[in-house]
Amino acid sequence: MNSIKNTARLAGLLYLILAAVSYFGLVYVPSMLIVSGDSAATVGNIVANESLFRLGVVSNLLAFTVNIFVVVFLYKLLKPVNEGMASLMVIFILVGIAIAMLNELNQVAVLLSSGADYSAAFTVPLFLDLYEHGFIIAHIFFGLWLFPMGYLIFKSGFLPRFLGVLLIIAGSGYLADFILFFLFPGVDVRVSEFTFVGEVALLLWLLIRGVNVEKWEKRARTSTSRRYSPADDVSEPRGDEIQASRSKRKEYS
Repeated sequence: MNSIKNTARLAGLLYLILAAVSYFGLVYVPSMLIVSGDSAATVGNIVANESLFRLGVVSNLLAFTVNIFVVVFLYKLLKPVNEGMASLMVIFILVGIAIAMLNELNQVAVLLSSGADYSAAFTVPLFLDLYEHGFIIAHIFFGLWLFPMGYLIFKSGFLPRFLGVLLIIAGSGYLADFILFFLFPGVDVRVSEFTFVGEVALLLWLLIRGVNVEKWEKRARTSTSRRYSPADDVSEPRGDEIQASRSKRKEYS
């Protein structure tokens, strides 16, 4: 029981670290360096604050790495509800993390090209645009992983159902970002900025309240017994059954 409590609280703590590091790399650093519509000012800021830009890249990579550990602990926590859905949750987020980590190469390209005076004004905005497009593509999987997670929490019984609903809404927000960005580029809205509350609510709940241990144990026992119970009652034929079979063969011979 103490083990699953620790698992829940550690998942919440790592989720909190993930949120803080992500905010620094994805929100704070761009707000300090990128000037919308002014390539020259953006290049100048990056050159003058190269260490801050590099720190932003490292913080993003750290956030994606922490996210792997978050999903490991969440898988352990939610597997008793439905192992297949829990596995789907892991697959979705790992694909999203892989895309996002590879996408950081566009930020590395910004660093490499910002020192070239003759081309920086063209290449830096290009790589920053590629980075933004790549991150929005990763939003597909950042949204999809929240659907099985929300379902599992809604069905769990050891976590409140409203968290599952909020997570599904949060997942829908990420998918809405992708659709709006690629199909309606004139709409400058990020829906996920309004729907992310579900993820914040989950990490706070895990960190402060944890899970209902008794109900989790009940789920775990049910899942284990279902996994190891034989599908069919296959047993050795009894003597009377063998004799009856022999009698039938004699009748037809």
